[in-house]
Formats: sequence, C-alpha cells, structure tokens
Amino acid sequence: MNSIFALIIPVIFIASFLYAAVKKTKVYDSFVAGAGKAIPLIVSIFPYIAAITILARLLTASGLEDKILHFLSPAFRFLGVPQEIAGLVLIKPLSGSGSIAMLAELLGKYGVDSYVARCACVAYGSAETVFYVAAVYFAGIKRKKLPLAIAFSLIAYFLSVVLCCLLCRVM
Repeated sequence: MNSIFALIIPVIFIASFLYAAVKKTKVYDSFVAGAGKAIPLIVSIFPYIAAITILARLLTASGLEDKILHFLSPAFRFLGVPQEIAGLVLIKPLSGSGSIAMLAELLGKYGVDSYVARCACVAYGSAETVFYVAAVYFAGIKRKKLPLAIAFSLIAYFLSVVLCCLLCRVM
C-alpha cells in the first residue's frame, strides 16, 4: 500500500508532462513564466502575512487571549467543546504554527487517547488558518469581499469544531 502512495506524485508529474506534450505546450517556458509571477505575488501578500503574525503574537502576549477564553468558556461548555481546547480553537484561524504548538501541548498533557486530545486533533485537522488563506487568495484579486468571506469561513470553522467534538464524544 505504501508503494502505491509513493508512486502518486511521480505519476502526476509524468501525466502532466504527457498532457503538455499532447497539447504542444512548452513546459519549461510555462514554468519560467509562472515563476516570474511569484515575486510580485509574494510582495503583495507579505503585509497581510506580517499583520496576521503580529496579531497572533499580540493576542497571546497581551493576555487578551485569556480574557476572551474566559468570556467564551460558558458558550463552549454549552456546545460541548472541551474547555481545554478553547485556546486551540481561538488561535487556529490566526496561526498554523501556534496552533500546532498548542496541539502538541494538549497531547502531552492529556495523552493521545483522551477525549480532549481526540477533539483537539480533529478540530486542528478540520480547519485551515482562515486569515492566512484569505490573505493569500485575496491579495491577487481586484474585487474583494474579504469581510464576508472571512465571516463565513469563521462560522464554518466554529461549526466544524462543535460537530467534531460531538462526533468524538459519540465515538
């Protein structure tokens, strides 16, 4: 089974090159043209990424994160989300590295087979860093409905956390 998975990437590359050959596309020239567009994209995304990173660090360092968690704990309890993963739920939309550090801390503290660890792992895996993805996708387009997209993404994320905790409790 592992050998099948090890072949997937090479098969995709070979299929892409064969498709390009059939379409008579100059693969190297297309690659160079695409790579040339990477630098302006990185320059346009950088301010958004810097702002998100600074916001995530300030949220934790200022103590505001603890105040928000204290305020939200009754709602989390009511919805069946363990209080222990509230920090992970709060930081995941902002920081991928911060949330993986919190996940590792939860796994070490509660053990990998605990209900808290299962909820944390499924919550971590069921979402993306909303603000990072929004920065990457919306940096390159002219029409921006960024607040609406972020609001829907955060609502979907929170609902996925509630649902994953419910499923972890049932299983």
